[in-house]
Formats: sequence, structure tokens, C-alpha cells
Amino acid sequence: ICTPLQLRLLSAVVLMLFEAARPQASSSPTGALPTSSVLEPLPPDGGTQPSSVGTAALPGRPGTPSAPGNKTTDPFPALPICVCDLTPGTCDLNCCCDKDCDLLHPRTVFSFCLPGSVRSSSWVCVDNSLIFRSNSPFPSRVFTDSNGITQFCVHVNNSKLNYFQKLQTVNATNFQALAAEFGGQSFTSVSQTQPPLPFYRAGDPILTYYPNWSLISLLRQPVGVGAGGLCVESNPAGFLENQRTTCTRFFKNLADSCTSDPALDAASYSNFTVLKVPRGMTDLQSMKFQVPVILASQPSPPLLAGNICQNIVSQVIYEIETNGTFGIQKVSVSIGQTNLSIEPSVSLQQDFIIHFRAFHQSTAALPAGPRSGNPGYIIGKPLLVLTGDLGHSMTLLQSQGNGICSAKRHAVQFGVNMMSGCTLRLKEVNCSLLQKEIYQTLHGRPRPEQVGVFGNADPAQKGGWTRILSKNCSVSARNCPSCCSIPVSLEIQVLWAYVGLQSNPQAHVAGARFLYQCKSMQDHQQGTEVSLTTLVNFVDITQKPEPPRDQPRTDWKLPFDFFFPFKVVFSRGANLQRDLVSPSLILCLLLLGALNSQTK
Repeated sequence: ICTPLQLRLLSAVVLMLFEAARPQASSSPTGALPTSSVLEPLPPDGGTQPSSVGTAALPGRPGTPSAPGNKTTDPFPALPICVCDLTPGTCDLNCCCDKDCDLLHPRTVFSFCLPGSVRSSSWVCVDNSLIFRSNSPFPSRVFTDSNGITQFCVHVNNSKLNYFQKLQTVNATNFQALAAEFGGQSFTSVSQTQPPLPFYRAGDPILTYYPNWSLISLLRQPVGVGAGGLCVESNPAGFLENQRTTCTRFFKNLADSCTSDPALDAASYSNFTVLKVPRGMTDLQSMKFQVPVILASQPSPPLLAGNICQNIVSQVIYEIETNGTFGIQKVSVSIGQTNLSIEPSVSLQQDFIIHFRAFHQSTAALPAGPRSGNPGYIIGKPLLVLTGDLGHSMTLLQSQGNGICSAKRHAVQFGVNMMSGCTLRLKEVNCSLLQKEIYQTLHGRPRPEQVGVFGNADPAQKGGWTRILSKNCSVSARNCPSCCSIPVSLEIQVLWAYVGLQSNPQAHVAGARFLYQCKSMQDHQQGTEVSLTTLVNFVDITQKPEPPRDQPRTDWKLPFDFFFPFKVVFSRGANLQRDLVSPSLILCLLLLGALNSQTK
């Protein structure tokens, strides 16, 4: 039981503790806050304007991660591995890391950057009105969205987004173990998403290029609008769509428009080139994708002679020859001209005809096959294989309508499990020749020897290929000397894994093998039919690495004594004065001890 004097002294001690824990202004260097940088709006080039001041920061609550958008230049350089560079020697559209584009600031030219062409980054944003000064050691930016709302964003140092994985070594020893560990069902449903076609489709606008102005436009076919059929230039011609349109042009002063209006000049309909395919936009300096417009007859330029405007265009006829996916091969134009008297409010009727026909000239050799990814394979692209120095795609059996094996074959698509079969009519009698015939039917010609590790494997670089493991059937059966052992089934097993950045993984082939199922055939059975089956099975053996370790967290351990609750309460608001609280507590303990000794 405490006496009244002890209670009053205890109250005084508690008041002293609160006074000691209260933050006080201090001019000493130890009580100064760290400097911070003023947050100013970003200039157009994405830079910052830092300045050092000695004011405290008003902290804001963390917001949800968000991307700053494409309005500012990305502060991180492009990746050294450019996954969207699928066209060698040319600039791929929206591929910000393509060295062929030679752009210092790609986002000033491209509307957006394809995934994987810039480094991945995480941003945490809050309303800019909550922030007065920033003491964050990480890069910070102020962004304005389309609604005019400004947000203060801090770049989070998340190294897991750009963390590299290591390759796995696959050989004949661990092949079966990896296949059993990571393998699953042989056939799974795969979404059939097709990439955009690199050629014209029916109805697509036809692209044109003006070399004198380095301008890309569309082939126009003016059309009449309204009751008077007034000519409108904004109607594009559709690929493979034969059309004929008629429209009327009205002139208030034909004397001035005779030689100045491009719609009346024949040169306006032929002073450009036509792109064979849309992908020709990526290489405008090369003429291999450009088709010049050939004039069927040499027209005369417009001429104002007295009261007559001579040689003005009255009819335009385009003849366009196409060759399937190779695009436009030839363009010719026939221009009809007429003379028109200069009168007030005179009009001219023009006809525009576009006709398409097939290109009959034999085509040249096919260009080199496209990549299946750069560098990693893309799901659905062909699986690249190598035979000697010849690069081609792996294929499977394909049957005709009656089930007999066809000369055409199915292309193996990366990541897509497939199975096919057909019936082969045997022609050979000798066992070794019979085996050779069946092997050629199962593999196709030529037989694949190596498989590309990545989707951009080059036949000239042997390091980009790995040997396909295989073991053929024996010539003769074990228990039947007069029998011939032939393969009736081929299973193509492909082990693959994702490597590279976790935020932008790249699929690579770790190993592949041919697995045969053999069957014994009697000599008298040779010359009959045999059923053959081929299947491909892709096994994902990706092993995700452990994420990088984060900063250690502080684990507070306080003693279980009488002052434990006071320490917890005071430590929340007195972090800067915690060195002053400990002497105050020791002084209070000494005073209480002295009071107890006096009352006894």
C-alpha cells in the first residue's frame, strides 16, 4: 500500500517521463533530418530537376502498383536480348530494342513498346497532393494521366523481375529421369492463337510509298458522296476487290485549278510505289518490297490554253497483278484525258477503276524461312531441325483420304503435342531396304539430325544445335532368324525449359530423342501393308530459381518488466529522442528507491 506522499511522487515521475518522451526542437546536427529532393513535374524528355532542401517529408500511404504509362521516356535501357527482333536486317514495328531501327528514343516514333523490349520495372504510386518532399532513395517521378490527375510514383527495386535462370544439362543419362519428373499427359489442349499475317488479306488497304517525301499512304479510290456525287478522297482501295466508282468535281475557278489541282494532273496517279506486302514498311530503303506504277501510255501534263484547260484526267484504270501471299507483283495504270472549257461553276466527272488478276510469271526461289522466336521459341512456331548444313522444320506423317501415307507432312509446332498415322504399302523385299523405306517415311526427307536450341538457330553456327538421341531397331529379330524387325511407331520426345528473366522467359530446347516401337515381320508378309504412327511430346522441365533475398526485418525483443508497456508507448513517437528516455527511467528508479528507504 502506497502512502499519499509516494503517490504524489509517482505522479511527478510519470509527468517527467512524458516530458522526456515528447519531441523537442533541436538545432544540433544530431537532431537534423536528412535532406530531400523537391518533386517537380517531369520535363518532356523524362528528366528530373532535383534540389536539396532541409525540410521534413510528409509521408503518404502506399498505393497499388501501377505502370506510369508511355507518356514519359523509360528510364531503363533496352534489354541486350531483343526477343521481338524477328526480321533480320530490318526494323520491326514497336520493337524498342531492335538495333536495326537505330532510334535513340524509340517511344517518340513507336506508339508503344512490345513486351520484352524494355526492362521490366515496378512502380508504387500515390496522389501527388499527399507528397510535400521526398526522402526516398529510389528513383521517383511525377506522372499525369489522361484525366489530368497527377501521381507521385516511386520505382521499386524488385530484382526478381530481371533475374536470370541457368541452363540445365540434358544428356542420355538423365534424360529419362527428367522426363519422368517433369512429364505429364502426352496430349493437352493448346490455344490456337495465330499471329498477324505478314501479307495482304482480302479487303485490306493497299499501302503506297512516296520516295520524294518519305511518306507512307494508301492507294485511294475516290467515291461520290451526296446527291451530287461529290468526290471524296478518303476511300481506300481494298485488296482483291474489283471496284468502279464515279464522282463529280466542281470548280469555282477552273483557271486557277487547271494546273494546281493534283486531282487533274496525271502524274498524281503514278508518282509513288506500291508495297508488295505490309511488312515492306519496315524496310523502305530497299526496293525489294516496292512495286513501281507503270504507265500504259505517256500522258501530257495539264495546260491552260486560252479559255480551254487541256489534258485533265477524266478516267483512271489500275491493273494490279498479285501472287498469293507474295503480294502485289505488278501495277499498271491507264489514264484518260479530256479538255474542259473554263466557265463559272464548271464540273468534271471522273471514273476510277481497279482490277486485280493473277500473276502468271514463275516466282523466284522462296526466301529463307522465318524465325520461330528470337531467341526463345514461340508456342505454335515450327520446331527447327538440321540435317548436315540444311536447316528445315520437323514434320509428322500425313495421310490421304483413303488412309495411305501422303507425300505431304504435318509441321511440328513447338509446345503442341500431336499424333498422326497412316498406312504404308511396302515395296521392298530386302530387310535392310525395307527398314530404310520405313525410316524415311517416319522421319521425312531429309532425316533430322539435330534440333535448334533456340528459335533463331543459324545453320552456320553449330553451337546453336543439339544432337537428337536415337537408337534404331535391330536388323533381325532375336527369336526369329527369318524375321525382319521394322519400326512401326516413332515418338519424338522434346525436353524444353524457360530460361532468362522471370519477367520475360525464353523457351529453349534442352534435348530431344527418337523413341521407336519395333515389330517383327515374317518374310512371307513382306509386300503387304503396315500401319505407321508418329507422335511428338513436349515436356517442360523448367526449374524456377529461388528468389533473391530481401532486406532483413527488425525483430524487437523487449524485457518483461514493469516498464515494458511504457517503453512500447513511448517508442512510437520518440524514435529521435530514445537516447534521452533511458537516463530518465534510471533517474526515476533511483528516486523510487530513495523514497522507499526514507519511509521505512
